[in-house]
Formats: sequence, C-alpha cells, structure tokens
Amino acid sequence: MKVLRYGRVAAVIAVGAIALTACGGNSGAGNSTPAGSSSAAVDYSGLSGTITAGGSSAQSNAQTAWTAGFTAQAKNVKINYDKSQGSGGGVTNFTAGSYDFAGSDAYLNADQAAKVQAVCGPGGAVNLPVYLDGVAIVFNLQGVDKLQLSSETVAKIFKQEIKTWDDAAIKADNPGVTLPATAITTVTRSDGSGTTQNFTNYLSQVAPSVWTDPVSNKWPIAGSSAQQGGSGVVNTVKAGNGTIGYADHSAIDTLKSASIKAGDKYVAFSAEGVTKAIEAGVTAAPSEVKGDLSQKIDYTKLTSGDAYPIPLISYDIVCTKFKDAKQAELTKAYIGYIASDQGQKIAAKNAGSAPLPADLAAKIAETLKTVS
Repeated sequence: MKVLRYGRVAAVIAVGAIALTACGGNSGAGNSTPAGSSSAAVDYSGLSGTITAGGSSAQSNAQTAWTAGFTAQAKNVKINYDKSQGSGGGVTNFTAGSYDFAGSDAYLNADQAAKVQAVCGPGGAVNLPVYLDGVAIVFNLQGVDKLQLSSETVAKIFKQEIKTWDDAAIKADNPGVTLPATAITTVTRSDGSGTTQNFTNYLSQVAPSVWTDPVSNKWPIAGSSAQQGGSGVVNTVKAGNGTIGYADHSAIDTLKSASIKAGDKYVAFSAEGVTKAIEAGVTAAPSEVKGDLSQKIDYTKLTSGDAYPIPLISYDIVCTKFKDAKQAELTKAYIGYIASDQGQKIAAKNAGSAPLPADLAAKIAETLKTVS
C-alpha cells in the first residue's frame, strides 16, 4: 500500500467515496490483507436519522472522510462526531448516554465497563478496533531535519531528565548530526487522551527503568507544555523551536517525526510498519463481554526493524443493546461501513492509516450482527 501524508481531508472526499463504492474484494494474503469480506456494495440509501458521537482526536481525519463517504450514499443521514472531546471525553459522554458510540484510543477499563451498563444494560458495550495508525514523536528543531531516538532516550526526554538537544544520549542516537544546545520543551496533552495512554503504555513497557510513572490517559508529569487535543500538541510543536511532542501520525501535517529504534534499526512511520507491528505484537485482551474485540499490544515484541514501534489501535465503542432499535441499526450500518473495504480505503487515503486485517474486519462484522 502506498503511504500518503497530508494534513487535511480533501474537499473531494465524497466523490472519491462514491467511486470506492464499487471497489471490493481483498488484494493481499494473510493477516495483512485489507478489511472486508464481500465485494458486494451495500445500499445505504434507505437510511435516515442522526448519529451523535465523539471522542478520539486520532480518528479525526478518518471520521471526516468516513462521514463524507457514508452520507454521500445515505443522503438522509447526518453524523455529528465531536473530535474536541478526546478519548476521555468521548467515553465520559458515552457512559452518560449522550453518544451513540464513542471513539477511543483505548478500550474500556473495568470501571468504565461497569459504569456503561447503566446506559447499555447488563450486556455492556463492545470495543471495536476500527482504526490502525501510529503515535508519532514530532519535533521542531532549527537546523535538524532528521532525528533518530531510542526508546530509552524518548523516555528520558519526556521524563525531563534530558534537557538539551546536544545531550550525549541524543548524540549517540544520531551519529554525525550537529545538534544545538537548544533547551528541550516537551509538549503533551492536557485532556484525557487515549494517545497519551498508548504512549505511556509504550514507555512503561520498553523503558521500565526510566519510565516509572503510571500508564494513564492523563499526562502524569508536571512541567511540560500541556495542550488540548492532538491539534494543540501539533500546533505548539510547530510554533516553537526545540519542541517535541507526540500525536497520532495522521494529525502531524508538515511536522517532522523521529524514527524510533526497534531492535538494531531506527524505523520511520509507515502504514506497512503499523501492519507488521499489529501482526507481531497484538493479542486479544481478556473480556467478559461477548463479541468484544479489545486488543492488547506487547511493545517489547516489536523489535524486528520492520515494525513501527509505537502502533495505535483506536476503537469505536457501542452498546450491545440500544434503547432505540432504529438508532441501533443506523449506528451499526455506519460502523459496518467504517470497517468495510470502502471505509478502510478511504481512511488509508485521507488519514494514512493501515487497513484492518481481514480476520479482524470479519470479527467486527460478526459482532455487529449481535448488536440490537
């Protein structure tokens, strides 16, 4: 798959989405095959109503593209996805009954899963992994266009133990590169963020002697430049000099991102690298909810030199049973579209994401059949 980089979804998405309606089937083999189990186009023209959702800012570009593509076919459907909430706000609003589904870069924890029963009933909610991308370590340093970082160096930077760009650890990762004595400014999320949870989980697994802080959707260390949303991080890094932050790769626009060490190589982000990471380091997470598809990432296994070391799995979370049957069918249709060949191709084109493996897409389709 050709990897494309862009910052904004093009105005022609709807036209492209209609063209992709005719696309079907799988183009590869094995688990890296793109999503979809059928080449038959689905007729959405009879649907009507409004879907209200929000959460993950990592899904932002993809949700914009998915909304345009879906509503080009389902012309009587309106989709309101609020990306400003972040994953934490999305889950909070979902558990309060305000959303038809929540976008989140982390699956529900035990407390959230228990709380959601008040809205979804005793069957609870299912976590459906619909978006595969990566956490990019973005930087803006005058005179430096390329940067390599080991996991331990990344951890020490964000722990604020490394304070200047000419530190010996950064020099060791970047032989032959002239690094200035510029002070480092770390830029982090101020809101509850699934991207933060993924990033702190990565640090805790690969650099446990350095990163002793908890895995959390709230940034655990004081002293950084804390910003609302992924766009806040990106814009602050872009506006500074000596700045470094983390964000979903689809959101970084023209910012440079570091290559991260995996094994004995430094790996730049690519959709193919994310796919290899999913194949190498992901297993099903334990769940008591039938049809739940939460995935657990073991970052310590991503050492092949081909796998991008910080993959991101983002979920759409839905009740197993809706209070309104019509709303259930409408939401199921949209999420089914997202996980289909059409939806995944549109996300790849407009958000640079990796396609869902065929077996995972098939499991999403089976789970959606049980939602009512």
